[in-house]
Amino acid sequence: MDRGDDAVFEASAFDDQDYGRLERSGDRLLLRFTRRLVQPPPAVWRALTEPEYLAAWFPTTIEGDRIVGAQLRFGFREGEGAPFDGEMLIFEPPLLRELRWGDEVLRFALQPDGDGCVLTFTDIFEELGKAARDGAGWHACLDLLGHVIAGRATSWSSAERWRQLRDAYVESFGPSASTIGPPEEWEDVHGSETDR
Repeated sequence: MDRGDDAVFEASAFDDQDYGRLERSGDRLLLRFTRRLVQPPPAVWRALTEPEYLAAWFPTTIEGDRIVGAQLRFGFREGEGAPFDGEMLIFEPPLLRELRWGDEVLRFALQPDGDGCVLTFTDIFEELGKAARDGAGWHACLDLLGHVIAGRATSWSSAERWRQLRDAYVESFGPSASTIGPPEEWEDVHGSETDR
């Protein structure tokens, strides 16, 4: 999955497998991403759980113990939103972590695959109108995660990457999945969603 060390890349440069898939399960929506990584599960696990790695790709800080049932507190590093609470639902190093992230559930599952692994990330939520926004956002975060794990820097930010991807998710998921844009606080920090 090498896309160049510092290149700002276009959405069309990705395999379809890099894009999230939107599924419905009862009254919940599942936004699912699958990424094949060349690193083994323990290396990826560190990037999924250790604060110094999370700071480079995950959208919030995570305060709280890494044990099942622990209460968690999330905060945006640049003030893009108010802090919010959650809970560690599953914590099984080095293969599975699931947490309540506000009113959503985030699941990170690693499956060994040869010398590397397959990461399946699932965001479970209820509000269809934000699916395209969040699809582009998690896609950008996972792109950053890939660079973090590989030890490569990028010349683009998560917000820049989000802008590149958003239209593809709107087209893929449809207009009803794109009625909710970024929060005002996010736009105050990163500019409007149409700034390019």
